[in-house]
Amino acid sequence: MYTAIVFLPLLGSAIAGLFGRAIGARASELVTTGLLFVSAALSCYAFYDVTMLGHSAIVPIANWIESGDFRVDWSLRIDSLTAVMLVVVTGVSSLVHLYSVGYMHEDPHRPRFFSYLSLFTFAMLMLVTSNNLLQMFFGWEGVGLASYLLIGFWFEKPSANAAAIKAFLVNRVGDFGFALGVFGLWAVFGTLDFDAIFMAAPMMAGKTFAFAGYQVDILTTLCILLFIGACGKSAQLFLHTWLPDAMEGPTPVSALIHAATMVTAGVFLVCRASPLFELAPIARDVVAVVGASTAFFAASVGLFQNDIKRVVAYSTCSQLGYMFFAAGVSAYNTAMFHLFTHAFFKALLFLGAGSVIHAMHHEQDMRHMGALMKKIPYTWAMMLIGTIALTGLGIPFLHIGAAGFYSKDMILESAFMAHTGPGMYAFTLGIVAAGMTSFYSWRLMFMTFNGPIRGDHHHWEEAHESPATMMIPLVVLSVGALFAGMLFFALFVGEGQAEFWRGALIVHEHAEGAIPEWVILAPLVVSLIGLYVAYYYYILHPELPPQMAARGGMLYTFLYKKWYFDELYDFIFVRSAKWLGRKLWKICDGMIIDGLGPDGISKRVLDATRGAVLLQSGYVYHYAFAMLVGVAALITWFLFSGGPV
Repeated sequence: MYTAIVFLPLLGSAIAGLFGRAIGARASELVTTGLLFVSAALSCYAFYDVTMLGHSAIVPIANWIESGDFRVDWSLRIDSLTAVMLVVVTGVSSLVHLYSVGYMHEDPHRPRFFSYLSLFTFAMLMLVTSNNLLQMFFGWEGVGLASYLLIGFWFEKPSANAAAIKAFLVNRVGDFGFALGVFGLWAVFGTLDFDAIFMAAPMMAGKTFAFAGYQVDILTTLCILLFIGACGKSAQLFLHTWLPDAMEGPTPVSALIHAATMVTAGVFLVCRASPLFELAPIARDVVAVVGASTAFFAASVGLFQNDIKRVVAYSTCSQLGYMFFAAGVSAYNTAMFHLFTHAFFKALLFLGAGSVIHAMHHEQDMRHMGALMKKIPYTWAMMLIGTIALTGLGIPFLHIGAAGFYSKDMILESAFMAHTGPGMYAFTLGIVAAGMTSFYSWRLMFMTFNGPIRGDHHHWEEAHESPATMMIPLVVLSVGALFAGMLFFALFVGEGQAEFWRGALIVHEHAEGAIPEWVILAPLVVSLIGLYVAYYYYILHPELPPQMAARGGMLYTFLYKKWYFDELYDFIFVRSAKWLGRKLWKICDGMIIDGLGPDGISKRVLDATRGAVLLQSGYVYHYAFAMLVGVAALITWFLFSGGPV
């Protein structure tokens, strides 16, 4: 069963990719989507079998690498952490496949698209089922490759090509850190198997190694290297710039990348390695600080973006920050709970945005929308549910709310109850980010569905609901966005958490009844403030935002330009790399290597040839004179050398 879950998407990818032209686009869609739904159904059973019945397993596939003392087997690690990811990955991916049948129906390259989608899913499944770090690295790089192919799917667009290359290169930075972490773990423990590493890790606690004249903690260094890899995949601060540009890909790609697959890989890695991070408190604090900073940064940038997909993209970046700082305060199960609920409402928002774009003839600028609630009421209802879930609206003390209410509030409470400096830093920025999240989420809803018609009236008149293949996934995801938090709260973070996780990650029990009431109420209060501010500016006084944008104040420009990260990186890395490359080309390659090597030799040969050509004048007396000079030179040489004349 577990082998089928993992390899059915690969089978679908191979059929659509290799035989797509022969069997046609419709058959490619049916094969890949059907196999994904089979994989999703098996994953749901696996979730029940593993988390409820406790049937964890290690499923051997093959002997992979054996060289001296280095041995790596290819096997599937099936525990509660894997089971959660299987449901998330296959569930969202199957719905994205179904949605893509309607969204991509006019694209002439559908077999290639569905092949890439299934390949992406297979790579992510390889990552989450890995039993060792090398196998995880294989899935890790596979996800990176598939994301490059999907982001640049519309390769005729220069912007799509640039976005794909940017995502690939930025992720290589993080992957380099991850690779160093894998090398270091092998050097320290002599194995890459998770169980063996986790068992031996306590003996390495507090031990150091010499580096640059300093004694550096071994486990702290290894965990930070792993976290650098997580930052690349999960778009954390400083390695986040690829994520918004990834919106150049088709909308189903955005939903798949941002909701269930690539961006959650980093969170999964940290939670899988929780036994290591628990022994490296400094590295854990780094995770908390970076995660909280990312949550605040991305939420602030999302305040004034106008592209509907980019707003949701920065929301993803911010929510990933919440997951990381939850892990940074040792609330790994809470981080996974938010990953689980986030998959539902974020996929819902992305696919809902795609439905809006489909209705508006591929218009993505919210300034050209408005009054769409009358034209696409079902899409509005689905996105309203997603927005309520994202902003965490609910009734705190009665524990009634949508999915995000349970998981995000639990993260903030965990950060506060950590009673540490990084924990309070994360709690403070998390509360502020929650208010900003509410503002930009409701801003998106009001600008898109309410107010006057601001765009092309012809496009507005022709706007209509998406086909059933696009609406069915929205309905399914909306159910998850409403009830996933309520149904799974007790299992993930409540009374049944120990039996649910069964040692798959580190679980800490938090003191009951010790959380102040103001901490419980704060997320709801700031969310309501954000809702009111958005309502004031975009419903009561819609003339004010354009005036503010026209004035272009310092703060507005700073946030609209995304804190100038792209410009800064362009100045520091891109331009300097171009300058260095040009110098190496002109001086090292052109003047030195070619000048003294092949080009220089050929030029000297040409010069000698030109001199020899001058001797061929065609006059007899020139040749006689040359012969005379030669004879004189020969006689002179014999005279001075002492030989016979």
